[in-house]
Amino acid sequence: MSRRPESERSDWTDLDLLTREEAHGRLLTEIAETDVRLAGLGDSDEAERDLLRSRLRALREAAEELTDHSEEG
Repeated sequence: MSRRPESERSDWTDLDLLTREEAHGRLLTEIAETDVRLAGLGDSDEAERDLLRSRLRALREAAEELTDHSEEG
């Protein structure tokens, strides 16, 4: 364990950073799980359906952004 105060420690030493590929994979998993939740909602769950649709849009945009950046390199 480092003796430095947490504010002075490097993020790189925490070893919890994701690569773009790992982050993209996690986003795809979350998208799939959210799709399943959305498909399982009944007609009376319109408010939750709207929230999940919004979440899916954001997740898909984030996943797309990660793949766009990886193609630039």
